[in-house]
Amino acid sequence: MKQALLELMRMSRICRMVLATCLGSFVLVIFYFQSMFQPVMRRNPFAADVCCPKGSRNALQELYNPTQSEFTGAAFLHQTRRDQVAETCRAHSASSRKRRVLTPADLKHLVVDEEHEMIYCYVPKVACTNWKRVMMVLTGRGRYSDPMEIPSNEAHVPANLKTLNQYSIPEINHRLKSFLKFLFVREPFERLVSAYRNKFTLKYNGSFHKRFGTKIVRRYRRNATQEALQSGTDVKFQEFAEYLTDPATVREAPLNEHWETVYSLCHPCHIHYDLVGKYETLEEDANYVLRLAGVGDYLRFPTYAKSTRTTDQMTAEFFHNISSQQQRQLYQLYKMDFLMFNYSTPSYLKMQ
Repeated sequence: MKQALLELMRMSRICRMVLATCLGSFVLVIFYFQSMFQPVMRRNPFAADVCCPKGSRNALQELYNPTQSEFTGAAFLHQTRRDQVAETCRAHSASSRKRRVLTPADLKHLVVDEEHEMIYCYVPKVACTNWKRVMMVLTGRGRYSDPMEIPSNEAHVPANLKTLNQYSIPEINHRLKSFLKFLFVREPFERLVSAYRNKFTLKYNGSFHKRFGTKIVRRYRRNATQEALQSGTDVKFQEFAEYLTDPATVREAPLNEHWETVYSLCHPCHIHYDLVGKYETLEEDANYVLRLAGVGDYLRFPTYAKSTRTTDQMTAEFFHNISSQQQRQLYQLYKMDFLMFNYSTPSYLKMQ
């Protein structure tokens, strides 16, 4: 009996050592307690350890338990959007949860605002320049007051904003649990055409012409001129579509952030986003976020009408010139974004 007890104690010590080793090598699980595959949070989500340092309500608390009547309707709308994301993740769980562990490198698009306890995942071609300007005002400790006075190139300087991947793992998990997390999305093909027009049809984007344009011309254009091969300045949308749907491009993953899916940039099946704003209701949704943060009285989201903005009609014209096979392939590539954010299949697609 004594020998058996000693053996049991020895095995217990071994188990503890193995467990400690495993925990020591653990990278980062951002599959935190509010996984997207559990029922969406409808009750008060705050445990006793979640509070505001200043003793006031933070944006996350105001979203789920609004004290102002004007927030009630918006809270219901964003609950519906959260439900849509959760249902899509559950319905496609086999593919959406292939990676359950995210590393800090996966969090480089999540901008952190410590003062107002918010995290914003930026998506290129979804008003991200203006959102970065706003985040610079919010986190700048008085250095900036008007977002539109910040030059666009300065808004994209990495050092001007702190991202979640710059924190330690315990700090990351704490912020994912207690900060309001939001992102803005756009109709996937409209965003795709906007990225093409900006990066391949404007002369000032020489870096994209050299890096991607020359590669696309070389791969997909027969009898390309030497000038086109060297400059890559005249990539056609059909060639861009062929590049995106080419298995070779898939093997070279990831895609450039300007045409990567929101699903891959922000990981919405692993990170529970509290608020999903839409480009189609940009001003309303953006200013709702600012009101939740308590800054709506002195900070408004910048709006201005751009005559060059990519529209649905313009997108349809671009897609009219590519084959039905490429259309189907592009839809499959962006399918999760369509489903997750409740965008219907475009009527102009030739899906048969």
